[in-house]
Amino acid sequence: MATAYEKFNLHTTPEKFYIEACDDGSNDVLSIDRVSTEMILTVRKDIPPHAFTRPICGIMGTIRLVAGTYLIVITKKKKVGDLLGHAVWKAMDFDVISYKKTVLHLTDNQMQDNKAFLSMINSVLLTDGFYFATDYDLTHTLQRLANTSPEFQEMSLLERADQRFVWNGHLLREFMPQPELHRFAYPVVHGFIVMKSCCINGKIFDWNIISRRSCFRAGVRYYVRGIDSEGHAANFVETEQIVQYNGGKASFVQTRGSIPFYWSQRPNLKYKPKPQISKTIDHLDGFQRHFDSQIIIYGKQVILNLIDQKGSEKQLEQAFDKMVSSLGNGMVKYIAFDFHKECSRMRWHRLQILVDMVTEMQDEYGYFLVDVDGNVLVQQEGMFRSNCMDCLDRTNVIQSLLARRSLQSQLERLGVLHMGQRIEDQADFEKIYKNAWADNANACAKQYAGTGALKTDFTRTGKRTQWGLVMDGWNSMIRYYKNNFSDGFRQDSIDLFLGNYAIDEADMTTPLHETKDWKFLTLPIIMVVAFSMCIICLLMAGDTWTETLAYVLFWGTASFVTAGVILFNGREFVDAPKLVQKEKMD
Repeated sequence: MATAYEKFNLHTTPEKFYIEACDDGSNDVLSIDRVSTEMILTVRKDIPPHAFTRPICGIMGTIRLVAGTYLIVITKKKKVGDLLGHAVWKAMDFDVISYKKTVLHLTDNQMQDNKAFLSMINSVLLTDGFYFATDYDLTHTLQRLANTSPEFQEMSLLERADQRFVWNGHLLREFMPQPELHRFAYPVVHGFIVMKSCCINGKIFDWNIISRRSCFRAGVRYYVRGIDSEGHAANFVETEQIVQYNGGKASFVQTRGSIPFYWSQRPNLKYKPKPQISKTIDHLDGFQRHFDSQIIIYGKQVILNLIDQKGSEKQLEQAFDKMVSSLGNGMVKYIAFDFHKECSRMRWHRLQILVDMVTEMQDEYGYFLVDVDGNVLVQQEGMFRSNCMDCLDRTNVIQSLLARRSLQSQLERLGVLHMGQRIEDQADFEKIYKNAWADNANACAKQYAGTGALKTDFTRTGKRTQWGLVMDGWNSMIRYYKNNFSDGFRQDSIDLFLGNYAIDEADMTTPLHETKDWKFLTLPIIMVVAFSMCIICLLMAGDTWTETLAYVLFWGTASFVTAGVILFNGREFVDAPKLVQKEKMD
């Protein structure tokens, strides 16, 4: 495999960027013309001595904004650990550098737009969870890497990467047609990676979780649900648990993703907007595309649908069940488990019901296992695809239980656990295990919903606590605010970063300047004034109680009616995406 360079210096002159590879024995320099944007490979002696020099950790790519092209570089990284002897890094800080030396050629409106687009790019870069490796392919599971051709092995990291998980794919579009530049860039995945060195029975082994978040149909909680026409599911995450001991290695993979047909749940100021299933689109076509691709990649599918089987979620469960039946594919099995009903009143032990239901299938599908000599002993032949409404909180709890059961068998076969020993009884490792899966839940939740996950007290401790309930309430409030008043910006940021929206320098207009309806400004002011007057009347009583009551009733009614009108027109008051018109499913 053609590995990427690991260390760089960025040399800047008014005319060019020179990115020097500082690895031992390298003389390569990437030269980028700041006017023509041309990229060529040159050598160290071509770097002007007067250039401003600073070290960087890598290149994310380039992006075109209103002011022109920008270079995005990684300026700080932290080592997560080693995977099969290869260093895995987390990108900690970035810099977005303009090719243009000034923005004086822009109008005032263009300057404002460019500033807004820059803040969007920085918003995505500041979202925790970007990882990379310079000599290992993080986008593929161990099993996929073991089943590749010699030609695949010779490809560069950029060429061989699974494009579902390359979050800087759009940023590297200028690099892809030039193979000689591939060593200067690498695929960056978004999600969560934890690497721990653990000990059981005096035997030290490495235990890892890698969650890869798909960049297809990526977005935020309420604005991206269901699937697109290609069958890509919203919030699709592939989670791989890897264990290495004494030269042997094992892997167990699970996936999560939004319910795979056309539905929406647009924010409207209500705490829990009612989901809407499209009545005009052929669901089965996209549904089949989704599972055809999943079967090709992963094999047999077991759907674990954890949503409520009553209330507003009931229609989704019924539609999902009906569609699996209509699909008529023996490779796809469907299991509905009403998580909230089964575990209500703190009865979390009832999760074992679901684990027992899938035990036989999990044993049949197995996991990927390689011995000390590199021989593949068994392969994972099926996949558990879990979902709840957001594919976050409930989903992570179930995935952690299935992963533990797989790990029990893997550690026994690798010789770490003695027969009859249980992971649950290994107190030190159990603490590491639970905390890592809770951290995985938090990372996935922050990237999709904007806050940490709910129910992580159960994942961390094995039981629900009163403090956990309090923290769930707090996170739910933060989610409500972000989903209604800041997620439009977050969605625009992701669409811009991934190339779903491209800026045309020749086009002087952008969708950012959207005129708000009069209600947006007037009604909130009326409501605040009316509520304030109501409070003032209560605090500053009139000459008689009847006069005070009359004033309070008048202003109270005014504020109540105005609040009702705002709630009725809720969609006009939320922060909606502007760059890409999201599908209307109602």
